[in-house]
Amino acid sequence: MTAPTPTRSTRMPVPSRAGVGLKADHVDAILDTRPDVGWFEVHAENYMGAGGPPHRWLTAICRVYPLSVHGVGLSIGSAGSLDKAHLARLRALVRRYEPGLVSEHLAWSSHAGIHYNDLLPLPYSAETLDRVADHVDLLQETLARPVLIENPATYVAFEASDMSELDFLRALVARTGCGLLLDVNNVLVSATNGAFSAEDYLDSFPLEAVGELHLAGHARERDGRGAEILIDAHDRAVPDTVWTLYERTLGRSGPLPTLIEWDNDLPDWTTLLAEAGAAERRLRAAHGLSGAAAPSGRQSHARAR
Repeated sequence: MTAPTPTRSTRMPVPSRAGVGLKADHVDAILDTRPDVGWFEVHAENYMGAGGPPHRWLTAICRVYPLSVHGVGLSIGSAGSLDKAHLARLRALVRRYEPGLVSEHLAWSSHAGIHYNDLLPLPYSAETLDRVADHVDLLQETLARPVLIENPATYVAFEASDMSELDFLRALVARTGCGLLLDVNNVLVSATNGAFSAEDYLDSFPLEAVGELHLAGHARERDGRGAEILIDAHDRAVPDTVWTLYERTLGRSGPLPTLIEWDNDLPDWTTLLAEAGAAERRLRAAHGLSGAAAPSGRQSHARAR
């Protein structure tokens, strides 16, 4: 099979603005109205085929907007080797679209050839660090570019851990030269479930390594003892608690590319655009431009870029 022609030869940087996860349900509305959204992100695994409607949509979007590619299935923390076929498909996708950013999760989702529909946590130890660093090195060598690694949403802690998550992430950056993707909702989920301070965690996060932020909604449930737990559901609007932590983060970091994640119980495009507008207002305030209008309506091709 002939390799697909690259969509573009130059990489469009992802700006420090609000972005949105691209969904098939919204593509027509986006292309018809050209909303003033900073960028779009896609899950890599949804675009690993050779052609078809997904690539037609993404090609059209990439002619107007910067792109970030977010992997969810590489299983960077797996005890085994990375899947060479998956790596090859990811490399082909990145070469085809030349996204401004590429990211993956600090998690594992496969073992002995079996793939799980979840992002599972890791013990933070020297042994795990060696394995994850090797996998990140291989990923970056394969793609010939640095990648961002996302902090996980966690529901359990491992007795085998002998370092904190923050120390683990700092060491991973130092070992591999990778960047970090800071998911603010994941911080709140992990902090609530693990009974630690989300504020203290964010105040100590190595923001100098962060290339992208994620915001999302979460579900509230009760465990068998009646204690509240949070689930990283991506099925509702960003709650006030996450917005507050986001503003706290921007106060330290300044503006950074910020994604609105909404993957389940998908709303209409107007609702999702309003969420991007809420993030954009906070980013503009961090720029010292408070009071600017939220992104909406038809915009020119040049402005959308």
